[in-house]
Amino acid sequence: MTKHPLTLHRDAPPLDPAKFIDPDITATGERRARVGLERLETLWINTGTLCNITCVNCYIESSPTNDRLVYFPLADAVALFDEIAALGLGTREIGFTGGEPFMNPDILALLEAALGRGFEALVLTNAMQPMMRRRIREGLRALKARHGTRLTLRVSLDHHSRAGHEHERGEGTWETALAGLDWLASEGFSIAVCGRTCWSETEAEARAGYGRLFAERGYAIDADDPAGLVLLPEMDETADVPEITERCWGILGKSPGDTMCASSRMAVKRKGADRPVILPCTLLPYDPRFEMGETLRDALSADGGMFDRGRVKLNHPHCAKFCVLGGGSCSAGS
Repeated sequence: MTKHPLTLHRDAPPLDPAKFIDPDITATGERRARVGLERLETLWINTGTLCNITCVNCYIESSPTNDRLVYFPLADAVALFDEIAALGLGTREIGFTGGEPFMNPDILALLEAALGRGFEALVLTNAMQPMMRRRIREGLRALKARHGTRLTLRVSLDHHSRAGHEHERGEGTWETALAGLDWLASEGFSIAVCGRTCWSETEAEARAGYGRLFAERGYAIDADDPAGLVLLPEMDETADVPEITERCWGILGKSPGDTMCASSRMAVKRKGADRPVILPCTLLPYDPRFEMGETLRDALSADGGMFDRGRVKLNHPHCAKFCVLGGGSCSAGS
């Protein structure tokens, strides 16, 4: 594995076992924060957890063998799009994540179904071999010709250097990812990049580094635009992090509406399941306690356990570190 010159920030103390136990009350005895859905701005579809590579710190444990979340079928996606219309949810964007979305055999049909309904579509991809197959490239060209910039592809580059990126993704992944980005840029696609903040550099230093890379490669991406270059905080549910209480909103100067679960939901299909389930966000793919039901209507009124009449109780380390304290969100407009 490539040696990286920067220090990794992954040395936090272990999570206090008294935290994130009671859905309603924190370890200090305070009322746990809750977040309601203000508007379903983004519906995420997990296309499946299979991926062409295995990263060092993938929160969803994607790999060439992990099929715990199976390929999401077109028919199930269409049913969700119909439900969005029937419920008048006003959803702007359909996000496709994985795994590697371009490994799902229905991905082009999924994108056409979303774009054809008038949604914007965002695909999170590593831009490697699955995306670069001839069938996929031809299909993407056709989608762009029909729908233009309503299709955006966000490419994962874990650092602005080869060493950093390959520390996470393995030898040879840097040039392959850049080749995919080069192709997307040359074809005029709407593109963005997603990096990590686990390195011992400031956000300003990271954005400057990516900015130099984008200029060198001729990418039309503004590294200072949080939507063009998304820098995500690290997720480690074993590391200690404060619990978020109702008082925290005032202390932090934030509101529940700033969090991902105020504007997003994710649909996944588990291996062996007959139907998909709805989750509050992209961060909790495997925890059955956070299942909100099989339909978006169910999710709107989920109650008991981790939910309070559709509101999500922030009872997971990711809620604190990623969304509230880290300010992270997976949506294109954040």
